[in-house]
Amino acid sequence: MIDDVLSDEFPGIARLFPLPNLVLFPGVIQGLHIFEPRYRQMTADALASDSLIALVLLQPDWEERYDQKPPIVPVACVGRIVWSEILPDGRYNLRLRGLNRVRIVEELPSDRLYRTARVDRLIETAPTDLNESKTLRQELASVILPRFENNDPARRQIQELFDGEMSLGQLCDILAYAMPLPLELKQAMLAEPHAGLRAIAITAALRTSASQAKRPFPPGFSPN
Repeated sequence: MIDDVLSDEFPGIARLFPLPNLVLFPGVIQGLHIFEPRYRQMTADALASDSLIALVLLQPDWEERYDQKPPIVPVACVGRIVWSEILPDGRYNLRLRGLNRVRIVEELPSDRLYRTARVDRLIETAPTDLNESKTLRQELASVILPRFENNDPARRQIQELFDGEMSLGQLCDILAYAMPLPLELKQAMLAEPHAGLRAIAITAALRTSASQAKRPFPPGFSPN
């Protein structure tokens, strides 16, 4: 995985892109289609400067106030536009790479159509005991790999993630994004800066669902 995080020059002001059903994680690339005028303006402003946008989840019952400023959750993921395409009618197709977890401190007044906020970076932490990290990694693998047939290409891809040099935190973020976990759990995993606690929560969620019918895992996702 490419090491790609917010630079020290980041001013702590983020353009907000609230969505009702998507949680972005650091290290993951998400495709987006931008069509609303306010978010076209947001995209144009981002591309003209630092290419940064913060994806943030809308709180429940957002529909009633969608045209205004519906409530958002307090933790978002700032991402960088790594590819863009503007269509003849002004819409955009984007690929956004997640960079950092951020906590929203306050929304700011603006003369733009979209919302902006002052944010603080959340610092990633991880177990200091290497044996603990190894155990957590093994427990994750023990609940994920059995979901695949031995000859399933997706199993080989997941196995490569576990066998590689990816940190526990990076591994948890990719799995939390790609797996069919409840949206509220995905958001909780974004809001949790400690990699060990994320690993425990993901493992527990999968063990709880082990008695249910085997679910297809999203195939072909890439950590790059």
